[in-house]
Amino acid sequence: MSLFSRFFYRRPPNGLLEFVERVYVFDSCFSTEVLSDGMYEVYLREIITELHEEFSESSFLALNFREGEKKSQFAQVLCEYDVTVIDYPRQYEGCPLLPLALIQHFLRVTESWLSFGNHHNIILIHCERGGWPLLAFLLASFLVFRKLQSGEQRTLEIIHREAPKGFLRLLSPLNPFPSQLRYLQYVARRNISPEWPPTERAISLDCLILRAIPSFDDCNGCRPLVRIFGRNLHGKAGLSTTMLFSMSKKKHLRQYRQAECDVIKIDIQCLVQGDVVLECLHLDLDAEREIMMFRIMFNTAFIRSNILMLNCEDIDILWGSKDRFPKGFRAEVIVIEFN
Repeated sequence: MSLFSRFFYRRPPNGLLEFVERVYVFDSCFSTEVLSDGMYEVYLREIITELHEEFSESSFLALNFREGEKKSQFAQVLCEYDVTVIDYPRQYEGCPLLPLALIQHFLRVTESWLSFGNHHNIILIHCERGGWPLLAFLLASFLVFRKLQSGEQRTLEIIHREAPKGFLRLLSPLNPFPSQLRYLQYVARRNISPEWPPTERAISLDCLILRAIPSFDDCNGCRPLVRIFGRNLHGKAGLSTTMLFSMSKKKHLRQYRQAECDVIKIDIQCLVQGDVVLECLHLDLDAEREIMMFRIMFNTAFIRSNILMLNCEDIDILWGSKDRFPKGFRAEVIVIEFN
């Protein structure tokens, strides 16, 4: 048996894949086909009916990754069959990840559910259309968290390969692997650290330094525009997010060329805490459009030495755009302790 076939293999009832013992994934998560609302409801009802017949002594927990806040059709149908449903968002500020607090919730809920019920409890995992990139990350997190698989990068690659060829590129304009791997390494630290997750400290993002100039225009240069998203520290809702910082387009944004300089320093000075998304875009003035150069997501609890150093392998970039970054490119996020 190959390493990969240890995890995904078909078992009854139809419409589900058994990921590990008593954890099933809906096969629609791997499909590019879009069912009509009527066919989708039939699909769900047939699966749940067969589940109840096959596992009459079991209790079911369904974890769903959805878009928006409205109660999903998935939840409405499964609740009719006495299935407990927990809805999660399917992205965080455009990244196919969850904030660390929700990742921790997902992992502890699954662990708790499987340990109760005389080992009869069953977990069902489902994502709505477009949710596969996040689902792949969480399945990898599940394996690492429960020590069913070692090696974060290898585990993430194994899960992503289960989807149809080109599926990830179809659903995500940027390659999310670097940020997902960063968060999977956060999860792995739980197995070696007595305090997990560590305290999310408040810090000030002082500046972003780019060493070597990316080529995103005809002059072998770029006109960088930085935006930062994260928790609204002044809001009443603990997990509400907002854009915390954005360079103004009204001001003249400098164009940097490889022939003229090799370092870019962008002052930010933005207070952040917890999960942060930093976007660095190229502003094309002629076409008045923005082109994403790279994106990173990180958690402030895991920044050490007040600097986050990233090479080209550590940033989320557009598919096929790696050649735009010169050899030796490095991005440095400089932070200052906030008291």
